[in-house]
Amino acid sequence: MPRFGAYAALAGLLTLGAAPQPEILVFAAASLTESLQEIGMAYEAKTGTKVVYSFGPSSDLQRQISAGAPADVFFSADTPKMDTLEKAGLVRKADRREFLSNVLVVVVPANSPTLPANAKELASLPKIALADPAAVPAGIYAKKWLESEGLWKQVAPKVVPALDVRAALAAVASGAVPAGVVYSTDAASSKGVRIAFTVTNGPPIAYSVAVLAGSKHAAEARAFVKFVESDEGKAVFKRRGFRILGAQ
Repeated sequence: MPRFGAYAALAGLLTLGAAPQPEILVFAAASLTESLQEIGMAYEAKTGTKVVYSFGPSSDLQRQISAGAPADVFFSADTPKMDTLEKAGLVRKADRREFLSNVLVVVVPANSPTLPANAKELASLPKIALADPAAVPAGIYAKKWLESEGLWKQVAPKVVPALDVRAALAAVASGAVPAGVVYSTDAASSKGVRIAFTVTNGPPIAYSVAVLAGSKHAAEARAFVKFVESDEGKAVFKRRGFRILGAQ
């Protein structure tokens, strides 16, 4: 066999024998989309581990995991979804922690002449977009806030429930709904809305992250979560408006 042919055959054998690059699947709340995509790119560049995401409402993601979805990491926009998985044995207590916080804001279309200044003025509008308040964390937080204001019964018939917080944001940005309640980080991601006011007396918001007990790539998943919690990961979240729990 000519020398070139021998080298080519050897290269082929080496390629066939090379181990595939590891890959982890991360289920994460829709509000984390841009932050985690940026962090994932940096992590992949450093480690060679590919990070694949499924973003959506935490409630739906939790149900998918409960039904056997092969996720390696879950990043929920609230604690109860993680509690459900721990009770089912799908998350170990030692592998979960509350990591981020956020703030609710009321948004209106960018060109809207109407700018509600408080909860009562918001309640007077004909429609209000929320992530589904029966299941999705952003909507649940908004409902708790409006209940504390004594306005939920007035607002409930006007609610346009959305699949997740990004869908609620899109409904307002399109002008289909005159106002909505979303996270401040989501409002900052859209040029189609402006903030009418920030909710200063809303319920505590806590995002929980965990490696799933059934992960087939547990070592890589733990390394990814460690990177998310590193100074480099925290800097990305802070730049996009998230608050780091426990930070001074």
